[in-house]
Amino acid sequence: MSGTSLDGIDAIIVDLSSHPHILATHYQPYNDLLRQKLRRLCQGCDNELALFSELDTQLGVIFAEAANCVLEKAKIDRAQVRAIGNHGQTIRHYPDKHFPNSLQIGNPNIIAEYTQITTIADFRRRDIAAKGQGAPLVPAFHKAVFSHPAHYRAIINIGGIANATFLPPTHCTDELVSGFDIGPGNTLMDTWIYRHKRERQDHDGHWANKGQSNQALLQAILADPYFSAPPPKSTGSEYFNMIWLEGILAKHPDIPVNVQATLCEVTATSIANTINSFETTPTELFICGGGNHNSQLMQQLRDKLPGASVATTEVLGIDPDWVEAAAFAWLAQQTLENQAGNLPAVTGANKSVKLGSIYPA
Repeated sequence: MSGTSLDGIDAIIVDLSSHPHILATHYQPYNDLLRQKLRRLCQGCDNELALFSELDTQLGVIFAEAANCVLEKAKIDRAQVRAIGNHGQTIRHYPDKHFPNSLQIGNPNIIAEYTQITTIADFRRRDIAAKGQGAPLVPAFHKAVFSHPAHYRAIINIGGIANATFLPPTHCTDELVSGFDIGPGNTLMDTWIYRHKRERQDHDGHWANKGQSNQALLQAILADPYFSAPPPKSTGSEYFNMIWLEGILAKHPDIPVNVQATLCEVTATSIANTINSFETTPTELFICGGGNHNSQLMQQLRDKLPGASVATTEVLGIDPDWVEAAAFAWLAQQTLENQAGNLPAVTGANKSVKLGSIYPA
């Protein structure tokens, strides 16, 4: 898995014979040059096709290296691995265009060849072909592994983009699982601190904690129509980026540390607003993704949602840093077993469909 933060690759080996059991993990960061090239491609640049072709191949090699590395760390024979589920690196996600599209790169032919393991990739475009958003896809996994017989739960993944999954109790067969992208998770905070302090992330929210949230700026950001748009909806860094933020800052300027504090509150407030918007308010909130390490953000969530318990997915048996990677292993399993991987109530697709393309070993 590699997400909108453009930081690197999460590679795991997971046993899916019952409740997902993670056997080994490996994080492989992108180097600065690769990160810069990916950001250029995501934002648009000259000679895009040439850069796309180069990075598609380069990422295929790097993804294969990450897979081989986690196998070596775990001392697991590749013959024991049924398949690799590869999300790829998203460089475009435009589900609302006249010709809807979503594009992930990282050549799966190279992954299958370099690892000699069957590889499943290109998970999003079949859902889009069925008139869906192609995202979020992880709610199907959340439903399968995190639902509770009696409790209303919400799973919040705070990666570059934050997304929510609402899980009614399993006995409520008349209530559907719902989910959608909330808006910016870490992406604006990460980009802002890198611009001003050359740090990849605001560790534990320390910088944001030194500032004062600008309420006028907060309200101007949250007034963006995406936040109030009804689901199904999905988004990415194509929308929530520095160009978008600078347009708002031009009318609501402030010192950098206060902007960082405001961006942290944007993430917390938009998540809290989402939780409160559900017809039945979840009493249990579980966080996964990199945002779980930001104690300032986690405290704000607890303050804004006093009626819900807030914890990470660790208490549900899966480390919050590896939930998304486990989800795409599970989606690969669904593909191999000829089972649907999307939830139409979440993505807006007109039917359940089997996701992904298979690249045999």
